[in-house]
Amino acid sequence: MTEQEFIKNLTDLNITPTPDVLDKLKTYCTFLQDYNKHTNLTAITETKDIYLKHFYDSLTITKVIDSNTINTLLDIGTGAGFPGLVLKIFYPHLEVTLLDSNNKKIKFLEELCEKLDLKVTLVHARAEEYIKDKREYFDLVTSRAVASLPILSELALPYVKVNGYFIALKGEISKELEASSKILTTLDSKITTQKDFTLPFEESKRTIIKITKLKPTNPKYPRPYKQILKENK
Repeated sequence: MTEQEFIKNLTDLNITPTPDVLDKLKTYCTFLQDYNKHTNLTAITETKDIYLKHFYDSLTITKVIDSNTINTLLDIGTGAGFPGLVLKIFYPHLEVTLLDSNNKKIKFLEELCEKLDLKVTLVHARAEEYIKDKREYFDLVTSRAVASLPILSELALPYVKVNGYFIALKGEISKELEASSKILTTLDSKITTQKDFTLPFEESKRTIIKITKLKPTNPKYPRPYKQILKENK
């Protein structure tokens, strides 16, 4: 996906990027490629793939939510900033927190945000640790290509405000959906939107799951990660 193809396909998402946004994405792309030469951040390094599989894919979240209607966003397992930092570039009003347990990726994001002159909160921690400070704080929690939906739901939903959302960007998800029903009921949440589609050009399958939180989460959640993992093997 070239930059022009990226711009054209964004019309399907009702997004029109400004020149400043496009400049920031160019800087993002180049810095990611250069940094990746000495620190492994992503296997996707070709410019056309970064625009399609990182930038465009991150923005497909707009298929299920209007980012102008939210203020606080947490991106769990953000990696090199997807989707959280891309959303911050397009929606500057967002109060964005990028969370990752890999400190090398947080260091990359620190340098990148300085280059882009973006103010975000960067947190080097595991999701089950950071929750102590931000329980039921965020309008929206996102996660992309991190773990299975049952695991992610338990890690993410305690952060979400009542009537807020957890949105997971996934690939093939049929088995994960079946396995998620129990924990979603336990956490007083439900899937309110499921959007299936394919990425342009390569036609790979994508699914976006939007989960709405209905009631406050029992304080015992999330449980220790090893316990969550054991239950979801």
